[in-house]
Amino acid sequence: MTTAVEKPRRLMPRWREYGRPGELAVRYLLLLLVLGITVGPLVWQFLASLKGVGEDVFGADASLLPHHPTLRAYREVFSQVPVATYIRNSLIVVVLSIVSQLVFSTTAGYMLSKPGWKGRKAVWVVLVASMMFPFESIMVSLFLSIRDLGLVDNLAGVWLPGFVGAINVLLMRGAFLAVPREIEDSAMLDGANEWQRFRYLYLPSAWGAIMVVTVNTFISAWDDFLWPLIVLRSESHMTLTLGLSRLQSSSFGYDQRVVMAGSVISVIPVLVLFVITQRWFYRGVSAGAVKL
Repeated sequence: MTTAVEKPRRLMPRWREYGRPGELAVRYLLLLLVLGITVGPLVWQFLASLKGVGEDVFGADASLLPHHPTLRAYREVFSQVPVATYIRNSLIVVVLSIVSQLVFSTTAGYMLSKPGWKGRKAVWVVLVASMMFPFESIMVSLFLSIRDLGLVDNLAGVWLPGFVGAINVLLMRGAFLAVPREIEDSAMLDGANEWQRFRYLYLPSAWGAIMVVTVNTFISAWDDFLWPLIVLRSESHMTLTLGLSRLQSSSFGYDQRVVMAGSVISVIPVLVLFVITQRWFYRGVSAGAVKL
């Protein structure tokens, strides 16, 4: 009995797995367009900050690349304003915000992920509804509360309104709901109490969502400008974003290159953090999606 010899399957070129050449070209062009829109302004700011005094930043004669690159604008930033003090104040607010957000969002998210207690659905609805109101709608009442607490011109007054966020609670809730119930039942049979299950089972499983909360909290606390502008008064308490805005005042001799340098300085920590944590960040975005 003879059997037909199967012909070896022809391997498909790797580029065919992603579509035709025309489709690939369109995809890459769209990606380049998005990259130019998102990263382009930051690159332009950095190049403008390297220009000398005689080079135009705006106008028809302005060029993208500096003809004679110099760090003069960065030296001017550090000489005109106390950047080290601003960075210290921003770091204090950021650290307090990250710690409080992680503590309260993980515990609250864990409680909302557990069935069997009354009011769970109502709390979830209230959290979702609270995200529909813009910050400006509660800004006045929030400031009056901070004033009554005596926290005006105090870094605690900057941190307190953002000590926990509803979106982070819901994010952690979604991450905890992804943990299989059978695993928790096995831990209970092994004698693990509530705290042990939370500490050694749920938190390691939600590591990606925790990184998302950390990065989002860092960015929102570091870049916040409106609320520190309302609460803070003295220069010694100003955060970096608020303090660098003083470079645009006429008292310092308004220089566009110096303003660009200040903007670049303020965004560097955010870029560094995101580059370090991007792997866990993207993993947490998919793993911690909000579930009903």
